[in-house]
Amino acid sequence: MGHHTVAVIPGDGIGPEIVESALDVVRAASGNSLDIVVEEAGADHYLATGEVLSAAALERITSSYDAVLKGPVGRPDVRNPDGTEAGVLSGILRGALDTYANVRPVATMGGGPGRIDYVIVRENTEGLYASRGLGVGNDRVRVDQLLVTREGVERVVSYAFRVAASRHGAPADGVRRVTCVDKSNVLRSHAFFRAVFTEVAQEFPGIEADYRYADAAGHDLVAAPGRFDVLVMENFLGDILSDVGAATVGGLGMCPAGNIGDARAYFEPVHGSAPGLAGSGTANPTAQILAAAMMLDHLGERAAAEAVRRAVTEVFTQGLITLLPSGCPAGGTKEVTRAVTGVMARHGSPAAG
Repeated sequence: MGHHTVAVIPGDGIGPEIVESALDVVRAASGNSLDIVVEEAGADHYLATGEVLSAAALERITSSYDAVLKGPVGRPDVRNPDGTEAGVLSGILRGALDTYANVRPVATMGGGPGRIDYVIVRENTEGLYASRGLGVGNDRVRVDQLLVTREGVERVVSYAFRVAASRHGAPADGVRRVTCVDKSNVLRSHAFFRAVFTEVAQEFPGIEADYRYADAAGHDLVAAPGRFDVLVMENFLGDILSDVGAATVGGLGMCPAGNIGDARAYFEPVHGSAPGLAGSGTANPTAQILAAAMMLDHLGERAAAEAVRRAVTEVFTQGLITLLPSGCPAGGTKEVTRAVTGVMARHGSPAAG
C-alpha cells in the first residue's frame, strides 16, 4: 500500500466516537499506511474560538492533505444571528476545495430480491444552497436565490455518467442509467439543469438517460428503488432525497458521502452530530466507517476499501450486529467496531497480506 497523509476532523456530538471507530477499522485494513493529522472544527470549536475552522487549518486542508475524513459537526443550539446554524462546515469546505460532486451511495446489505443499490450524485457548490449566508430581506420578507450555471451542471452530470459507467446497472434490470431529478415543470433553473443534462447524456451513448420530477422521484425511491442506478440533481433536492433513500436501507446511520472535486475530496457520514447521544457509546458508526472506505477508494487503496465494505456487509447480513428501532446498534458503537475488525481479521486484511 502507498503512504498517505489524511486530515481528520472529529466533529461534534457523536463525531469523536464514530470517527474513532472508523479509524480503528481503517488501521485494520491499511496498517500504518496513513498519517493521521487531527484538525479541530465545528460548533464546539466555534464556541471556544469564535471560528468554525481557523484560516490556518483551512490552508492546510486545501494544500497539504491527500484526503479529509470528517465527522458530523454542528449543534442545533449554536446559531448565527440570522437563525442559521453557526457550527457547520459544508459551505466552507465545499467552496474552498471545489468539491462539486456530493456522492451518496444508498444500498441494502447483501443481495436478494428487492435489493437497493444506487448512487445519488448531488451538485455540491451551486443550487439553492449557493445562497447560504447571502439571502436578502427584512423583517417582512426574505429571499434566497437558486443558482445554476452551465459549467456547474456539465461537470456534475458528466461525473454522474462516469459513475454509472463504473457500475453494474440498476438491480431490477441491470441497465446502466442516470436519472435527472428536477422540478423543470415549475422552475426555469431546473429546466436549464435538465436541458444541459440532455446535452451531456449524448456523450455517453451506452448509458440510458432517464428523467424524474422530484416529487415522483421521492415516491419511486420508496416504491420502486430497484430501478435506479445513478441519480443526479441540484443541491437542495439532493439533500432531501438522499435522506429519503437512507430511510429505506436502515436509516442515516448506514449512509456515507464523498465530496469530490478534481483536486481535493473529503468524506463524511450523511447524518448529523446527534448531541443527545454524545458520550453514550450507542451511536451507529457504520456510515462513518463506509465514508472511510470511500476515502480509501479515493486514495487508490481499492483492496483495503473493498475489505471494509465486505466486512460491514457480512456483519449485518449474518446478524452479527442488529439495529434497534432507534437506529442504534445493539451492543453500541464499540461492538460494531469489534465485529467489523473481527470479520476482517478472519478473512485476512490487505494490511496483513
